[in-house]
Amino acid sequence: MSELLSPGWQERHVWVGDVRLHVVEAGPADGAPIILLHGFPEFWWAWRNQIDRLADAGLRVIVPDMRGYNESDRPKGVQAYAVRKLVGDVTGLATALGYEQFALAGHDWGGLVAWHVAARHPSRVTRLAILDAPHPDVWSRFSMRHPTQALRSAYVAWFQLPLLPETMLGALDFAILRATMKTSAKSGIFPRHVLSHYVESWSGHGALTAMLNYYRALSIPGEAPIDRIRCPTAIIWGERDSFLDNRLARESASMCDAASMTLIPEATHWLHLEQPANVADQLLALVRQERPPLS
Repeated sequence: MSELLSPGWQERHVWVGDVRLHVVEAGPADGAPIILLHGFPEFWWAWRNQIDRLADAGLRVIVPDMRGYNESDRPKGVQAYAVRKLVGDVTGLATALGYEQFALAGHDWGGLVAWHVAARHPSRVTRLAILDAPHPDVWSRFSMRHPTQALRSAYVAWFQLPLLPETMLGALDFAILRATMKTSAKSGIFPRHVLSHYVESWSGHGALTAMLNYYRALSIPGEAPIDRIRCPTAIIWGERDSFLDNRLARESASMCDAASMTLIPEATHWLHLEQPANVADQLLALVRQERPPLS
């Protein structure tokens, strides 16, 4: 999808272990690195509205397609999508690009992975920004106390079923996925021409299965609870997220040594697309250690 690149953005494929990740980069080569991780069911293009703002501020912006997505490799089997593998992709990508330390931001599934990276590799993550993704140890406890959140998250269990989700989500040119994105976002965020790029990314051989394997891998035993987050952290949340109760943001902040929390009024789960300048300003404030701007 080279046609999605703006002037000054470069793309390449980077080997990280036995997986080749597609990466888009922007900003000065000697700028401080920030890695942006997308969520389900997006790809690197999710961050298109923040890339230039961060690059113009002097950061080296690194935006990968996570394994299984879009132009990155799609290893077979659920085990290939265990959280530890996803964490290794992030740290391995930074190492391959020559960065020992980096700032990290993630939305949705990218946020879940970012929590794990910052907890398991605290010496490497200098700043952490989380967009609408609860701390892993908070989500399960909260869901047990609040049945409404369990209902909101019922799709997570459904996604773990074999074969059926692929059949239903892939039907009629991904009609369910397209409709879910449109109805859960503010009007106009996912028009037909934008969704066509997502459909293209979902249409690759094995792409939908790879994306769903993130959820299936959640049932793999052996993932220990993660440590508290030691680096400065910004939790940014859309008040109208239809998938995640915004009380999860406050409880997630309690798992951090130094966290700010910003609830963006009127924003949904897709706050990075609905409030692009606001989100970019929040990221820059975090990197610069400034007080987060008021929403």
